[in-house]
Amino acid sequence: MTTIQHLFDNNKKWAEKITKEDPGFFQSLSEQQSPKYLWIGCSDSRVPANSLLGMEPGEVFVHRNIANQVIHTDFNCLSVIQYAVDILQVKHIIICGHYGCGGIEASLDDESYGLTDNWLRHLEDVYRFHKEEMDKLTSKKDRINLLCELNVIEQVANICNTTTLINAWKREQDITIHGLVYNLHDGILKDLNVSANGK
Repeated sequence: MTTIQHLFDNNKKWAEKITKEDPGFFQSLSEQQSPKYLWIGCSDSRVPANSLLGMEPGEVFVHRNIANQVIHTDFNCLSVIQYAVDILQVKHIIICGHYGCGGIEASLDDESYGLTDNWLRHLEDVYRFHKEEMDKLTSKKDRINLLCELNVIEQVANICNTTTLINAWKREQDITIHGLVYNLHDGILKDLNVSANGK
């Protein structure tokens, strides 16, 4: 049987390193959670929210799924959003896609991926909404990257229409939604300039 002992060893080294650098870190971290940011990103292992934002544990509340989607029937995502907005009182929600997304690529081919096909249907809808613009591109890479951007824009619109955000803005809660795309090739975030604050 294979084990994951190396992960426990890595964890111990990491905890010892943090404690050496900041002896009160874990005590302080355990006493409260007050992030200003909710990150809704892709499950892709190459897109770690805290690391690429240069933030420490406790500074970003994170939800991830395939292709960073906000779907109105996904109670997991909707519950995370409500908790972040109503309980944690985050100031910013970041929806972040990434170029070269496997979920986006899968939505553009004719293959079947089993249960995942149901999830990818939402991406196919984004394609359909922007078919004319998408069909102008002939390069597979360009098509994937454009759909990555269009998907983020659609997800920003989706989150703005959730009950949680509608109610938060009605009570004049200060919260802004942002749409970003991460470039795996240089580590840089691109602002898609689709921020919304309910005004």
